[in-house]
Amino acid sequence: MICHPNCKINLGLHVVGKRPDGYHDLETLFLPVHDLCDELEINVADSSQSAAASTMVQEGIVLDNAPEDNLCIKAWRLLHDECGIPAVSIRLKKSIPFGAGLGGGSADAAFTLKMLNEMFDLGLTDSQLEQRAARLGADCAFFIRNQAAYATGIGNILDPIEIDLSDYRIAIEIPDEEHVSTKEAYSGLNHNLFGTHRPDLREAVMQPIERWRHLIVNDFESSVFPAHPAIASLKEEMYRRGALYASMTGSGAAVFGIFVR
Repeated sequence: MICHPNCKINLGLHVVGKRPDGYHDLETLFLPVHDLCDELEINVADSSQSAAASTMVQEGIVLDNAPEDNLCIKAWRLLHDECGIPAVSIRLKKSIPFGAGLGGGSADAAFTLKMLNEMFDLGLTDSQLEQRAARLGADCAFFIRNQAAYATGIGNILDPIEIDLSDYRIAIEIPDEEHVSTKEAYSGLNHNLFGTHRPDLREAVMQPIERWRHLIVNDFESSVFPAHPAIASLKEEMYRRGALYASMTGSGAAVFGIFVR
């Protein structure tokens, strides 16, 4: 079985405050982007393979973790432990850059859960899959339904929202050699923003797209741009090329621009 996990972008990202567990509460709009995808293939393991261990082959972009540490294997292990599914063989061809704020790893994990649910007739509902996906990563749950959503909590509380960008194209780029760790992005946050009033993202996205530049903000830009001026420059370059709206997505380093088709 083969599928193509897609990436996502954030239309705005407000860091609301820090939680007692060390995580941060967020407000953001997740939007799936289907033009940039990985390729994920899962097959039942052959009879010579141990039922307690799945195998994984990684292709494409070289990842910085071992295959056994990949979220796809962790997704299989979760369902193996809960539902007793047998071992599988996974092949993942990466095209979505990692550490870019595009959610590629989260998408791979969520699609793995969905594929395994179908392959082994587990009968898990989308809500049940979302609960399990959230245990793998903060934005994994989004990719279960894979539709535009207003996200709160740590990114795992999702409310569907209608965002029609069919008349526009989304361009995604990453400056050469730029990488922003989540830890770095959070460490430089302006804590004075916590609790301050910002435009409601659900209302802002209903305004004409030409107004988004003045309404929809990613809080991580203020912490990331000073240390990574190439990312800030790319955002401005998007506007020079005619983007109606441009922003860094997630905690970076990817930048997207929305253009008229």
